[in-house]
Amino acid sequence: MITARDGGRGFGFLESVYKKAMVIELTKNNFKVESEKPLKVYYDDQIVGDFYIDLFVEDFIVVELKSVQELAKEHEVQLVNYLNGIKKNIGLLINFGPSGVEVKRKFRTPKQKA
Repeated sequence: MITARDGGRGFGFLESVYKKAMVIELTKNNFKVESEKPLKVYYDDQIVGDFYIDLFVEDFIVVELKSVQELAKEHEVQLVNYLNGIKKNIGLLINFGPSGVEVKRKFRTPKQKA
């Protein structure tokens, strides 16, 4: 991966670059991964739209990628909203920032544990 080989100095690329690198790494490690996976968004058990998630791993983990200076609370809320909207339980928020890779695990409901 870009940040692993260059000592964490990979910040500054577009999210699409990191997304492609993540697909390569996950596939090499025998994970099922889909990029830009279209999923239905639900409200009150009715489909209200479509949404494309950055990465969908093993048919249940939503991965949202960022390449920002630092993660904000809004990024975490966005991921939880995605999980609620598409009725998935586990999400990873991954930021390829200037001080290295930051990963936050989020759940659709706060009581879940890994």
